[in-house]
Amino acid sequence: MEEKKKKVVTTTITRNTGEFSNMTDNIYETVAMLSRRANQIAKAEKIALHEKIDDYRSHTDSLDDMFENREQVEIVRRFERQPKPTLEAIEEYLEGNTYYRNPRKEAKA
Repeated sequence: MEEKKKKVVTTTITRNTGEFSNMTDNIYETVAMLSRRANQIAKAEKIALHEKIDDYRSHTDSLDDMFENREQVEIVRRFERQPKPTLEAIEEYLEGNTYYRNPRKEAKA
């Protein structure tokens, strides 16, 4: 899997809540959308992590192998340093890279 360079701030910053309701006109709807997108990102990262770890998994049941597999430890550490999925979802939304639709609003129109 190719690693992407992410330009996501990993620290806490103050956000203008007015920016979050631009697309949906409703801050609560935006929060629900961002939480769904963060879950999608988290699932994708989890799958990628397990794929990389499986490459280094040994098929023996030795306890020594479990504690000495440094490749797996380094992979996990690299994934832990990545920005949180919530921060990625917020950044995607603010950059305009999030696709959003509400079937209920479309049915009323």
